[in-house]
Amino acid sequence: MTIISKGSKLRRLGLAGALLGVALQAGLVSSVALPTPAFAKGPESLADLAQSVTDAVVNISASQNIPEKDVAANQGGSPEDMFDELFKKFNPQRGDKSKPDAKPDNKSENGKPKSSPLQRKSTSLGSGFIIDSAGIVITNNHVIADANDITVILTDGTMLKAELVGTDPKVDVAVLRIKPEKPLTAVKFGDSEKMRVGDWVMAVGNPFGLGGTVTAGIVSARNRNIESGPYDNYIQTDAAINKGNSGGPLFNMAGEVVGINTAILSPTGGSVGIGFATPSATVMPVIEQLKQFRETRRGWLGVKIQNVDETIADSLGLGTARGALVAAVDDRGPAKPAGLLAGDVIIKFNGKDIKASSDLPKLVASTAVGAVVDVVIVRKGQEMSKSVTLARLEDGEKMAKDASGDSKDAVKPEVATKTVLGLDLAPLSDELRKKFQIKDEVKGVVITDINPNSPAAEKRIQAGFVVVEVAQEGVKTPGDIAKKVDALKKAGKKNALLLVSDPQGSSQFVTLALE
Repeated sequence: MTIISKGSKLRRLGLAGALLGVALQAGLVSSVALPTPAFAKGPESLADLAQSVTDAVVNISASQNIPEKDVAANQGGSPEDMFDELFKKFNPQRGDKSKPDAKPDNKSENGKPKSSPLQRKSTSLGSGFIIDSAGIVITNNHVIADANDITVILTDGTMLKAELVGTDPKVDVAVLRIKPEKPLTAVKFGDSEKMRVGDWVMAVGNPFGLGGTVTAGIVSARNRNIESGPYDNYIQTDAAINKGNSGGPLFNMAGEVVGINTAILSPTGGSVGIGFATPSATVMPVIEQLKQFRETRRGWLGVKIQNVDETIADSLGLGTARGALVAAVDDRGPAKPAGLLAGDVIIKFNGKDIKASSDLPKLVASTAVGAVVDVVIVRKGQEMSKSVTLARLEDGEKMAKDASGDSKDAVKPEVATKTVLGLDLAPLSDELRKKFQIKDEVKGVVITDINPNSPAAEKRIQAGFVVVEVAQEGVKTPGDIAKKVDALKKAGKKNALLLVSDPQGSSQFVTLALE
């Protein structure tokens, strides 16, 4: 902290202040009114805003039956149990959740008691908001995940059973439907892309079971990647968000929902001023798909990608680190017939620049299935464009899940072994495949050991990994790798770009220093 004494006022004002002081002493300026910075004062009150939107914010109660043996393993109690007690305290009309509404028939046809496993109903609490006066409610997927019963509690205490319309774990959003007796107060989405760091926002929700809680703050940051999913681009805010706020709305000053409060960063479990909301621009297309189809329909390119760092950019002749490096191309995906290859760097998709690899999945997913898009790539220093007809991501995931192993290819035995760049290398053989459990479709040169003091050890390469390419050229023997590394050294290169696959076939590019 910099402490400035009264006598150092000119140092705070700088040159302009010093000249102004001289002018005052000389009588050149009679009076001075220093302007007050616009950011020095926040909104005078959020009362009108809060009053206009709070009736559209609801509490979500999601109940799940848990076997007694699992309950016994957690006798210490969970946050959800605490929410239950708070919920019953502030909503006494709910009654004791442990007592069912109807007395169960515990007798079989012969009159003897039925033997059934003991179960307990566990209830978690969260938040949600109404986007359609007819009864469409939005919340987080994790609030209602695996629930047997979902109840929406309105601000007047009305409790309505909810139907699950659809859910998407990838962006953590769920769409519910309730049947109210009269039209409800609803809110609409705003444009999260227009939000700037420093803009005021207001969160409304159900922290710790305390419904109708309003907190305010600013947008602390945008496009935060907290590695919780493939489409992370959270709004960070210092508006207080706690357990139970999940699924609640984050409003702009016009009363529009610009985000869904989803997560917090906290060493204590309570708010420390670092909360995250999924932007409206991310969830709106998903919500429309869930409403219309009860499932998501995302675009699919069919490539595995990784980020481009400075060493990879230098090895590929990109100049600066940019784009998304294709580590593998799915044989069943649309990128394969379009001509994309491992080692290509995607720098533009459908007319939009790819600055980092994380940009690509979000753009592809938000593009319509069946759309024909131009994908600009850099291949071995040459820029070119490929036309790709996007498939559906969910179909690709299903194919990957249902796919059976490919037929085994004959493996020609090799005898030559070498140590290159700290890697002990050997040709793939049936014995080594069995030892390291390497899948049949993985081709290349197997790493049998690693020098712990070599650059390779720092890249988390392990014994059993397979070198597929060196400098974007395939290798079949340890001798191939040695020759290519020698050629790179003679060419004055500082790093070698390797395509390495793990035993399961998941590949990535790594750079190893040649010195």
